[in-house]
Amino acid sequence: MRSTYESFIDNTIDPPIRGFLHQPTNPNGIGLVLTHGAGTNCGSSLLIAISEGFANDGFAVLRCDLPFRQVRPFGPPHAVQASRDREGLKRAVEVLRKKVSGKVFLGGHSYGGRQATMLCAEEPALVSGLLLLSYPLHPPRKPEQLRTQHFADLQTKSLFIHGTRDPLGLTSEMEAALEQIPGKKQLVPIEGAGHDLGFQGKKQDPQLASEVLQKFRAFFEI
Repeated sequence: MRSTYESFIDNTIDPPIRGFLHQPTNPNGIGLVLTHGAGTNCGSSLLIAISEGFANDGFAVLRCDLPFRQVRPFGPPHAVQASRDREGLKRAVEVLRKKVSGKVFLGGHSYGGRQATMLCAEEPALVSGLLLLSYPLHPPRKPEQLRTQHFADLQTKSLFIHGTRDPLGLTSEMEAALEQIPGKKQLVPIEGAGHDLGFQGKKQDPQLASEVLQKFRAFFEI
């Protein structure tokens, strides 16, 4: 029997949590909070595929909207909102921790992953590890504007999944940037994929979710 998921809302905390909770049929006690990039929401096909893949393998997954997306259904986040987005991720981790008996991990696509790394650079003991999908190393065509200022403080074990054709960071650029991270890290290149990792519109990579899960289990020794 495959996993199931249902809407999840908690307005008793600030920022509130809004998203979907994937419940595994045979839970392994491990949880994953997963969030989206700047231009999407937690309903993106990429996040759904990853969440379902993990839940079918026993993980409880809280796929959630960042606070900026709860306020505005469209449009990118503003820089002044970033700290609140990180606070929202922290609250999501705390909520999921109450629902599982084992480790909790934090992951995100693009902007969501960047905020996750910044949060863990500030609070290294918050989660057992990070799953980072298409880390936005720099804006398109602006490789000099690196988003790595916090990398030197990142001690949390981090798994980076990155397309070889991502305009927000070439493989060689990512390899060089990750050298700044003192914690254990690994870069997994997805050949031919862009920033969407093969999930643009109806076009999807059916093998990505299983590959991410396999690399995740191996890297974190689960």
